[in-house]
Amino acid sequence: MALVTAAGLTIVSAITGAAAHAAPSAGAAGAAPATTVLDTRFKAGNYVVTLVAPPAASYRGGVAGFRATKPTAGKHLDATSSAVRSYRSHLLQQQSGIARSAGVTPRAQYTIALNGFAAKLSATQAARLAGTRGVLSVTPDTRRKPVLFDTPNLLGLTGADGVWSRLGGARNAGKGVVVGVLDTGVWPENPFFAGSRVTAKSPGGVGSTYRGPGGKIHVVKADGSEFVGTCQAGEDFPARTCNSKLVGARFYDEGYLTGISPGDLDPDEYLSPRDGDSHGSHTSSTAVGNRIPSMTVAGRTFGASSGMAPAAKLAMYKVLWNARDDSQDGGTTSDILHAIDDAVSDGVDVINYSIGGNSPSGAADPVGIAFLNAAAAGVFVAAAAGNAGPDASTVDNNSPWVTTVAATTAHRLEGTVKLGDGTLLKGASFSTTEVPATAAILGDAAADSGVAAEDARVCLQDSLDPAKVSGKIVVCDRGVNNRVDKSAEVKRAGGVGMVLVNVSVNSLDPDVHSVPTVHLPVDDRDTVRDYVSGTTNPTIALLVGDQTGGSPTPIPVVAGFSSRGPDLTSGGDLVKPDISAPGVGIVAAVAPPHNAGDNFGVESGTSMASPHIAGLGALILGTYPTWSPMEVKSAIMTTAFNTKNDDGSANTKPFEQGAGFVNPRRFLTPGLVYDSDVIDWIAYLEGTGLDTGTGIEPIDPSDLNLPSIGIGELAGSQTVTRRVTAQTPGTYRASVQVPGFAVTVSPSTLRFGAAGQTKEFTVSFTRTTAPLNAYATGFLTWTSSSGLRVRDPIAVQPVTIAAPAEVTGSGTSGSTSYQVTPGLTGSIDLSVAGLVPGEVHDDSVAVGPLVLDPTGNAANKVFPLEVPDGTTLARFDLVAGNAGDDMDLFVLDSSGALVAYSATGSASERVDLPDPPTGTYYAVVNGYASAGGGTDAFSLRNFAVHGTAGNLTASPDPLPATQSVPTTVTVAWSGLDAGTPYLGTVSYEGSSSRTAVAIG
Repeated sequence: MALVTAAGLTIVSAITGAAAHAAPSAGAAGAAPATTVLDTRFKAGNYVVTLVAPPAASYRGGVAGFRATKPTAGKHLDATSSAVRSYRSHLLQQQSGIARSAGVTPRAQYTIALNGFAAKLSATQAARLAGTRGVLSVTPDTRRKPVLFDTPNLLGLTGADGVWSRLGGARNAGKGVVVGVLDTGVWPENPFFAGSRVTAKSPGGVGSTYRGPGGKIHVVKADGSEFVGTCQAGEDFPARTCNSKLVGARFYDEGYLTGISPGDLDPDEYLSPRDGDSHGSHTSSTAVGNRIPSMTVAGRTFGASSGMAPAAKLAMYKVLWNARDDSQDGGTTSDILHAIDDAVSDGVDVINYSIGGNSPSGAADPVGIAFLNAAAAGVFVAAAAGNAGPDASTVDNNSPWVTTVAATTAHRLEGTVKLGDGTLLKGASFSTTEVPATAAILGDAAADSGVAAEDARVCLQDSLDPAKVSGKIVVCDRGVNNRVDKSAEVKRAGGVGMVLVNVSVNSLDPDVHSVPTVHLPVDDRDTVRDYVSGTTNPTIALLVGDQTGGSPTPIPVVAGFSSRGPDLTSGGDLVKPDISAPGVGIVAAVAPPHNAGDNFGVESGTSMASPHIAGLGALILGTYPTWSPMEVKSAIMTTAFNTKNDDGSANTKPFEQGAGFVNPRRFLTPGLVYDSDVIDWIAYLEGTGLDTGTGIEPIDPSDLNLPSIGIGELAGSQTVTRRVTAQTPGTYRASVQVPGFAVTVSPSTLRFGAAGQTKEFTVSFTRTTAPLNAYATGFLTWTSSSGLRVRDPIAVQPVTIAAPAEVTGSGTSGSTSYQVTPGLTGSIDLSVAGLVPGEVHDDSVAVGPLVLDPTGNAANKVFPLEVPDGTTLARFDLVAGNAGDDMDLFVLDSSGALVAYSATGSASERVDLPDPPTGTYYAVVNGYASAGGGTDAFSLRNFAVHGTAGNLTASPDPLPATQSVPTTVTVAWSGLDAGTPYLGTVSYEGSSSRTAVAIG
């Protein structure tokens, strides 16, 4: 019987035998079961009412007049037997009687595997039934879905109506495509990478492999070309290791081992392509792993799984390494560039790059440039967005020719924390073992002797006192050390379970822990800690699955750790990330030495999301081998759908989800695609201010032909240009909405008579009510006459004013004018700083190696600059005496750390530091090369613009402003010393824009 408390909570017994503790129906027999407690508040809705008496499948007799119906060992239930029919009729009558007693009409009744019925109940009826003799439980009829560990299933690839089926099955999904993975290596014995021995036979059809000269493995690709792979021998990795699946394997340690000796490597690391970490095996199998029947992780068995393109081939380029000291883990840019070079040379079609830097990297980063050229060679590149979320402007891999991937949830791997006061809290959990109500303790309350409480709070290694922890559940804060290391510490100290709590908004991760663990969000942290610290003899139970009775957790939701835009390296003119894919709780291949001997493991991160897109890119290229990387990217982005917020509502934020969640069911028929090439990309780089030396004219970065629109600084109005190519002919009509903007698409209808036709259109944005200095977002959608939808995310930021970065003048007095474009109608106050005279240093420098040392030497001349509080701009301006010389400029702070530098191939260099922190800075002039030999003359001019010197004015002030209408600002100067350079700034109220004024 379910007992209803005065507070309206229901305590439910979960039956595991023939009858429950509560008074059974007359004549019922069987052993008393174990019980689980579940609290829920009743409200009107659909419920399942389960009765105490056993159903036909488990009824062993005991009710007068009804024989046992449970089948004997080795037999199946015979539902047609007279005994079963009679007993089922008895159960139906019993159910109907109980329902009538509460005024309820069942809409479904169950008698074989469950004795119960489903019905729509009022809150009163639910409570009444819960208190009725013979009722075991009254539970909400929540929507349930399979726990999907097979992400191909989740993404619609499998099944009779799945994408693979349309391509001829998994054996053809990605056939003739080679995916190169830059990572930690591969564990070749994993069944995901199984293949046949490659022999020196003549080439066959698409996807066939053979050995050519030098033992290299050739793959006949879908586009008719061949991949030629090298299987590089190394530690525990003979050259014969490669097969018809793993068609190439190389490792790159030259750069890495310049800073570490082989003896400093992790004991489980290998100087070979073999995976010494698991990361590389995990990403590789997610992208192209074979279809396998099942996986087992920590004793838990899951169903079939595979990579996104199981027929594609894998080439591993090992560039990342594990060291004994975790701070030395990773790989070097030089090794990565070497690997990219080899991958393109070998002939890969796709590269997966689940790697990031210490800070967001822009398109001009060396790796970004290498990927530009890889893309120019036809290679589709997928890259991880980074795991520095949820903070804004943390997104990494910000090259427009790269597809940058955010991570979302994909499965419901959940558990429940039940506090001793009855509170139920839902979190992430991989555990299948429940822990009954057990004494609980906070980590900081269990600190070992001599250990700081803050170390024990996060359950650092050797921080917990076994005398305090033994036999208990420990509450540990997230942070500092790895999540799984915390449960290992709890186990070491004798703990039997862990509650892991976030300390800020972040992901919930279903890791494989050393003890049963539930990972809770930050919103639940105070609840748990207050209960444990404020209760005498507190207890916690850890339950399997979601036992809260609430709504199912929405999926897919962008993970808290997933890095966000806007991308500051592009000035906000590039929308990043590009797309979202599963990246939380992904089960895939791992290296057994790091996973208790298991071949499979669970990992989370944008590293796990990126190979989903790499594999799906391979799937597209197997179908359309002549598509360009940008056409593949466009098809993936424009067919995506919105992810969800935590409350289940649609997430429409492009700086979180990009274009949305990838939708393979749609991307093979995208309707229209946005394409661009290397000329466009270089023009984009020129438009961002990078001198590529190519002579290609710059474009406004917002005009790069992408399937997204980003405008980082919109002063009232702006028009961008795009062009689309038809994959499916027809008439397409535009619809667009960006709150706070009037948006016009011209032409708004595009008619394509044949595939391959390209048409251009413009999108004009005019601010109406959108707040200034904040992004407004929306979508542009083209809809065809046949119903195809092509959707592009939009992010535009209206600003107070658009002003030039710098104006110049000359003479001891004078004036100059320049135009600005207001983003509002009204008035804008102007303010000036300076003009300040430059500290001029005329000197010379010898050619020699760079030494970043404030003491300097003949090849490195050092000049200090004091930067006072309130400085708006610090400038270090190096002017070479001879245009043929090459000098470089580096700026250090007072600690000797490098702050910024300018080291181009030109003679003169400049470093600007806007709003620099107060302190002493050192400009280091290095002689890189000399046109005439010997020492080379230069003039270094250092400025710290601050205060108001009274020698600079800006007018009119305030500036009359009409939105989008250019107007003129005049700056005037007087009282300057002849021959002395001066620098000042003009700032604009409500804007971060600033114009430098350089005189002389």
